[in-house]
Amino acid sequence: MKKRIPALLLALLVCLPLPAYAVELPVQAKATLLMEKETGQVLFAQNEHEKLEPASVTKIMTLLLTMEAIERGELHYEDMVTVSANAASMGGSQVYLSEGEQITVEELLKAVCVASGNDAAVALAEEVSGVTELFVQQMNNRAKELGMADTCFLNPTGLPAEGHVTSAYDIALMSRELILKHPDLRRFTTIWMDTIRNGSFSLSNTNKLIRFYDGATGLKTGSTDAAGYCISATAERGGMELIAVVLGGETSQQRFEDAKTLLNYGFSTYALADVTPAEIPSVPVKLGRDASVEAMPESCKLLVGKGQAGSLSQTITLQEDLAAPVEKGQTVGTLTVRCGDATLTELPLTASQPVERMTWGDLFLRLLGCAIFG
Repeated sequence: MKKRIPALLLALLVCLPLPAYAVELPVQAKATLLMEKETGQVLFAQNEHEKLEPASVTKIMTLLLTMEAIERGELHYEDMVTVSANAASMGGSQVYLSEGEQITVEELLKAVCVASGNDAAVALAEEVSGVTELFVQQMNNRAKELGMADTCFLNPTGLPAEGHVTSAYDIALMSRELILKHPDLRRFTTIWMDTIRNGSFSLSNTNKLIRFYDGATGLKTGSTDAAGYCISATAERGGMELIAVVLGGETSQQRFEDAKTLLNYGFSTYALADVTPAEIPSVPVKLGRDASVEAMPESCKLLVGKGQAGSLSQTITLQEDLAAPVEKGQTVGTLTVRCGDATLTELPLTASQPVERMTWGDLFLRLLGCAIFG
């Protein structure tokens, strides 16, 4: 089976000593993908758009919708949730919630992240949306917003259901959204062992990488007879966080070995460079109430070959004859990043604030000031 790096990455990796497209990795799962968090760049992919059952990796979307509800202020960590009969009836991995039991949102999140509790996932879904049917609809709507074109969710748990599918690529997309926008969840996903219910119920992380892989930060495992062994594994080293997705592994251990192979490849081959300009340039604005506007880079992170971060050079080109009005975020220049003679990328520089056009009164006062003060 062919293992490949997307061809579009070639332009980015011209500084690497070996052609990136020639890489082959000894991964054995049905589908795999490696993504860098900040840039969203895919570093390795194999059958990444094949529609497969994800098992409990589904819960990444359940966690994402829950964290977004918390961010909007609709839900709080300390809120008490009353467990429904539906939630308590969930089979598979569970923390044995009982109907009518009251438990905090925080403990439910811990139960999902650490023990992959299906009952806890449904309890969260019902707390966020009222009923699981509406929550599932919201899961699919959010998937579309993220560009997850290979995905159809039928429940918030990943328990077997015909037609409940996603892909390695789509899992990476939702994993990235979760860890990029909601880093606070890491305090749950990095737990190896803990308890809930005032210490009366023990939890042990289903993701063994948390204990045995240097830099592991999460994220979610899953397994059923139909799905095989799956994982979306995240890890951070040297300021770079990677997402390794494995679907359809034959054994639990092989799933973890494939994830480690992907992560090891990423950390040994790539680095994340900060390309923030040493000084933020200003662009003169003709006929503007402000004489100039700062030109800010939209992104300050660039993925490069390992060891090349210190050999990058930058060139700034600013727009000439920029005239008011200027909108905030309007492109006013370009930051070109090179490695040797090769151009790695061109990042737009955008206006940090709006600049209104001068009125006749403004123009008169400016001319008067020039006449008085020279």
